[in-house]
Amino acid sequence: MTRRVVPNLRAEVPQDGEDFFTKVLGLRRAMDMGFIVTYVSPSNAEAQVSVLSQDPSGLNPDYSVEVDDVDEAHASAENQGREIVYPLTDEPWGVRRFFVRDPTGSIVNVLAHREDK
Repeated sequence: MTRRVVPNLRAEVPQDGEDFFTKVLGLRRAMDMGFIVTYVSPSNAEAQVSVLSQDPSGLNPDYSVEVDDVDEAHASAENQGREIVYPLTDEPWGVRRFFVRDPTGSIVNVLAHREDK
């Protein structure tokens, strides 16, 4: 099951847009990992936008989809013959993820938060 879908916008310095996202759109900064900043609605935690400079994978996903079972999503993508552009990986910041190319050619970051982080 999909938990949330987040667009990943690109910027050289993700933090430079903070005034726009917080003061104009009314979002709050939920996460800042240096290479990515995520802003979230104070009233709806699923309403989010991320601003990304360069993902540590060397690829820049167009959007992120959090799922309940990332292993199941990965197996389904492989069974459909979808192009996996970044392998299923346990990242040091507590997510398990892979990147897959969707039918439009966009790169999707499919992820789940790990319980054991």
